Amino acid sequence: MRTVDTVVIGGGILGCMAARELMRWKIRTILIEEKEDICTGVTRANSAVVYAGYDNPPGSLKAAMTVRGNGAFDVLCEELEVPFLRRGSLMAAFGPRAEKVLQKKYSNGQKNQVPGLKLLSGKEACKMEPHLAPHVTAALYAPTTGTVNPWQLGIAAYENAVQNGCDILLNTKVLGIQKREKGYLIETDREGIACRAVLNCAGILADKIQEMLFLPSVRLFLDGTDFLVLDREADVPKYIIFHESEEKGKGITAVPTVEGNLLLGSSKRAFDGAYFAVASGSIERLRHSAACVLPKVDLNQVIRAFGAVRPNPYQVKKQEGGFVSDGKSIGSFVIENPAAGFYSLIGIKTPGLTCANELGKYLARCLAAYLDAEPNRAFDPKRRAIRRVHGMDFASRASLVKQDPDYGDIVCPCEDISRAEILEAIRRGAVTAAGVKRRVGAGMGRCQSSRCSRVIAALLEEEGYGAL
Repeated sequence: MRTVDTVVIGGGILGCMAARELMRWKIRTILIEEKEDICTGVTRANSAVVYAGYDNPPGSLKAAMTVRGNGAFDVLCEELEVPFLRRGSLMAAFGPRAEKVLQKKYSNGQKNQVPGLKLLSGKEACKMEPHLAPHVTAALYAPTTGTVNPWQLGIAAYENAVQNGCDILLNTKVLGIQKREKGYLIETDREGIACRAVLNCAGILADKIQEMLFLPSVRLFLDGTDFLVLDREADVPKYIIFHESEEKGKGITAVPTVEGNLLLGSSKRAFDGAYFAVASGSIERLRHSAACVLPKVDLNQVIRAFGAVRPNPYQVKKQEGGFVSDGKSIGSFVIENPAAGFYSLIGIKTPGLTCANELGKYLARCLAAYLDAEPNRAFDPKRRAIRRVHGMDFASRASLVKQDPDYGDIVCPCEDISRAEILEAIRRGAVTAAGVKRRVGAGMGRCQSSRCSRVIAALLEEEGYGAL
């Protein structure tokens, strides 16, 4: 049995950011992830938006973290060498109900001190973004809204945490948690781990992890959403577009991503039990709404569709020998602290990506105070990204190929990804083709891996991962 100071349960972006922040302190930490790799759950299916902060009630923890997190994103992504773009956003209204929503969000944003917010007329909005349908009546402009690749950010934080001394247990399932006199015993299917503190970042399973030791207080109820990805050759908007529909909850989101594709997302739908499967009816509604809001976007350029699942926290109450929802969804972040040294992030939904680093900092400070930990003066916040040949000029590319010929062997022509990049992704932790995709983007292009999948499979097998 191992003994550490803190166990982080869950290797999504929240767990990875928390683990990285814990390394700023002299806190012996293990991150446990049930799957074979990092960021395989909710983090892998995400709208990729870094929100400005006008959606959240003034004075709330969520509002403060969103504005602060947004402002710090440039430095965070520079440290971790992850691409980040401040596209700016336009929330578009097409009628009186939506215009009132925009007015309220503008007022919230002013109170939350969101920089640069402007209410625009429909004419002004169309001048800024010609892709918008001409019947737009108003728009809320937020210049600080950005976009980032969520799984690349989570993986980068994970690599930096490991670089600074965090231990990792992948393919490890938590079976139980016991309270001990001076901390907790985490029972897994591989070994027992004694620790003084626990950080529960288990995403859609966070309520179940907490209930291994404590009575239910908050439970997660899931809903779904669907996304379409357009080819990079498509003519796409310059700005991130949020559609505030006249029918509540029927809007879309359009995100020109850091890779250059357009990501179209629907409003929430009922969860059908399949975490990442699309719902045909929802996809058709998404296509119809997108055509109405962005009529110049060619929806024949869609190269991929995927579904996502989102956790919604509800307070629960005891009833007839069990626990049931009280029927009121919790709008704020839920950070449970049911016992000393035990913290649970339950139901961290939008804007969880924007606030992931802020949540990690907050929890690291809480645990550092609880453990009376000293700062880690040796902490290095910088992580080196995998070197990419795409975008290099000819001379730089030729020089790199001369050093390592594998950089001259382009395995994924759609995304211009070399054998050397794929091998580096495998050596950094990718054990499946999906893991390679999340690290370097191989298979995300127009052909959706039909040309590169066999070579990637062969490289995985050569590196000892052929059975996965």
